[in-house]
Amino acid sequence: MADTESLRQVAHSRAPLSTWFGIVLLFALFGIIVLTVIGPAPRGSDYEETRAKKRVDNLKTSREEATKALTTYGWIDKNKGVARIPIERAMKLTVTELARQKPAPAGPIATPQPPAPAAASPSPAQASPAPAGAPPPGAAQPAASPSGQAPVSPSPRTTPSPAPPSPAPAKTP
Repeated sequence: MADTESLRQVAHSRAPLSTWFGIVLLFALFGIIVLTVIGPAPRGSDYEETRAKKRVDNLKTSREEATKALTTYGWIDKNKGVARIPIERAMKLTVTELARQKPAPAGPIATPQPPAPAAASPSPAQASPAPAGAPPPGAAQPAASPSGQAPVSPSPRTTPSPAPPSPAPAKTP
């Protein structure tokens, strides 16, 4: 039994100080080797500088190409007869072309009709949509017009023709 107890004491005893000192020296030696290998190597600033120079060169060439395309004459597709002209010339041609054209009159603007309630319209004649400008079916009618006659409402089957649009709004002094 004495042998088993001595084995347990040896297994549970602490490592001597020299073993710990040797482990620390190994880690220090490994650190020194790593620093000597990586230390003098560049940190990558050259790589970023070369990429920045390439980006600046690409930007410069693309701006030069865009400026050339906007300021010079050239063929886009010679077989189809498509050419490019300078942007300043194109703007002048467009302005003179638009100045020669007369503006087309604007048509009337249609406003959407509000939906009529389904329960309030018993007959199909009252359910037909009202012409533009007519009051809704449930609205109060004025008693007389300024001329003294009652307003005449069109039949539901006929629609009034839209009034011709005015060429320009009247200016008030």
